[in-house]
Amino acid sequence: MTRSPAKRPDGVLLSMTGFGEARHQADGLGVAVEVRAVNNRYLKVTVRGSDPYPMLEPELEKVVRRHVRRGTLLVQVRVDREARPADLVLNAAALRTYLRQIRAACEEAGTPEYAGPLLAGALALPGVAPEAAHFGSPPDEEWPVVERTLEEALGKLDTMRRDEGRAMANELLLQQRHIADQLDLIRQHLPGVMADYRQRLLDRVRQAVKDAGAGVEPEHLVREVALFADRSDVSEEVTRLASHLDQFAEVVRRGDEGAGRKLEFVVQEMGRETNTLGSKAGDVTISRHVVEIKATLEKIRELVQNVE
Repeated sequence: MTRSPAKRPDGVLLSMTGFGEARHQADGLGVAVEVRAVNNRYLKVTVRGSDPYPMLEPELEKVVRRHVRRGTLLVQVRVDREARPADLVLNAAALRTYLRQIRAACEEAGTPEYAGPLLAGALALPGVAPEAAHFGSPPDEEWPVVERTLEEALGKLDTMRRDEGRAMANELLLQQRHIADQLDLIRQHLPGVMADYRQRLLDRVRQAVKDAGAGVEPEHLVREVALFADRSDVSEEVTRLASHLDQFAEVVRRGDEGAGRKLEFVVQEMGRETNTLGSKAGDVTISRHVVEIKATLEKIRELVQNVE
């Protein structure tokens, strides 16, 4: 049975964690499917449960891929089949052997009275009443039911992932605005950094002149200030970081497919610009804002790791 991939809703981030379950019971067939998802850089699907579905993992993964692009998923499939007369097979030879050995053991131990209770549980011993094995493909009428039940469980998983994704988007935008506020404070403080440095340099020069009785040419002072301005110019870093912040917010709001990978890349670029800004600025106030930005980026990075 083939279905087209489920269309993801526009403008919604998807979390990589969640849970979904579904059940079906009809015509002597009971199907229960549970899906648990956690974050992973790639898609990894593991199937457990009733035979033969663990061996049909590739087929079940095709169904999962209609809904999920990244993450580690554990799919638990349990199928209870109504026993058919042909499936009810008793291993009489094994049963006789068990009964004889149980009686002999009780007689040898001098406790023949224990034989009765032990014999009552003989049918549960290994090999006496084996369950019918199902290998290869499931019955023709069974697979469509399992597929529909898995689709329903994945739909519930999607609902949970969307709900968590909305909450994550709100938190990511909140942290993005916090960084933008810190960047605005840095931008406002930058002109004062140059003026403060120039004043400190003038004060030191005046003190040196006073102590040594020497003079200093104005052009030397201007050149020193210009060199400092060139070394500590972070205007490009501030501009690029602001651009990354806008791009980050746009990806979060759009919630496009593959948003998680895009956000990871943008956060990496923001971290690079922040590190450069902190190393070049050479100002205590700016350094404090840079530390705050780095701490916020770490919070963002942890959240983004869970975005599909």
